[in-house]
Amino acid sequence: MNSIEFSAGEMLRVSTIAICPQGPCHGNVLGDNCPFRKPEKREDTPSFFFLLGYRSGRKAAEQKPSKDVSSLQWMHLAVVACGNRLEETLIMLKSAVLFSNRKLKFHIFAEDSLKPEFEKKLQEWPPSYAKKFESSVYPITFSVGNAQEWKKLFKPCAAQRLFLPVILKDVDSLLYVDTDVLFLRSLDDIWSFLGEFNSTQLAAMAPEHEIPKIGWYSRFARHPYYGATGVNSGVMLMNLTRIRSAQFKNSMIPTGLSWEEMLYPLYQKYKNYITWGDQDLLNIIFYFNPEYLYVFPCQWNYRPDHCMYGSNCKGAEEEGISILHGNRGVYHDDKQPTFKALYEVIRDFPFEDNLFQSLYYPLQSKFLDTVHTLCGRIPQVFLKQIEKTMKKVYENRVIVHVRGNYQN
Repeated sequence: MNSIEFSAGEMLRVSTIAICPQGPCHGNVLGDNCPFRKPEKREDTPSFFFLLGYRSGRKAAEQKPSKDVSSLQWMHLAVVACGNRLEETLIMLKSAVLFSNRKLKFHIFAEDSLKPEFEKKLQEWPPSYAKKFESSVYPITFSVGNAQEWKKLFKPCAAQRLFLPVILKDVDSLLYVDTDVLFLRSLDDIWSFLGEFNSTQLAAMAPEHEIPKIGWYSRFARHPYYGATGVNSGVMLMNLTRIRSAQFKNSMIPTGLSWEEMLYPLYQKYKNYITWGDQDLLNIIFYFNPEYLYVFPCQWNYRPDHCMYGSNCKGAEEEGISILHGNRGVYHDDKQPTFKALYEVIRDFPFEDNLFQSLYYPLQSKFLDTVHTLCGRIPQVFLKQIEKTMKKVYENRVIVHVRGNYQN
């Protein structure tokens, strides 16, 4: 039989048509191109699931990714979880494994009481996803200074991230994220920024704010900070090899200090002037060493500040949100329902289900209830990238497989 190829859009159109609830997007509140599409079955076309199972009269083989991810480079993802952050951390890890192509190594730093819980929950993930990652759970440790001081800095255990270059000596590069982060596209994509570092850059973060006059650091900081608005450390890409070998300029001594040598004296000097703990220390470090930092756009660390005062992240408006950062506890209260909707839909998504039917369409439905909020008035910003991501997942894992079945 001749080969028949389908684009992602064609595969979707054979099973659903796009309709807009409440008429033509309920006036102009949602804009001219309504992103809320509800599935309506078409009786005159074969279903999406029928196409996936069709193989010229023969039983289709088990669906497999288009690439053998075991032969590709590992990507390292680190997170620190203490207190009641177990579920939030697991949902973050779930979002990473749902959309990524290459295999992941999770480095989870947690209190001793959480270690068996993490191990138990991760072992419950289905084999098709469990084979995409390996995980290690580490105790909370601080190599220099007073451990109790570090543990209480800002949020419980948050300062642990400062010690990753010292603890993970065999890891070349990694991505650190806060527990309240959700990946809306493949982790492979932010990992590729490592290849854009110049010869001096050793870490990457996004700006704390896009507009200096309403940014926190530019209005309230009592210490040095990077650039015009400071940087946010909730998503931080690190070349640990370079960090371990670098000498850092500082305000304490005329010569440079290694990363580990610098941490505790820096904290002692500024501890009465910092508000956001380890993030403030990172801002101070890169204020004195700006050549070491790569700044990536705001859509890679999108927070409520980017929409609650009006939309101010141009990259997200153009491309959609790549990484969502629900700081200020917005996944667990009703202050920012758009953020909460994304968290709940990913949390409730069954691993083996269809992404569009069980994740994207429920998300659209939840977003209909958020249009009265400032962040909810720009649903396309929240939906654009995750829709692209899910189409790519189908192209990588399904469409190539269907093409191969027709050719056999």
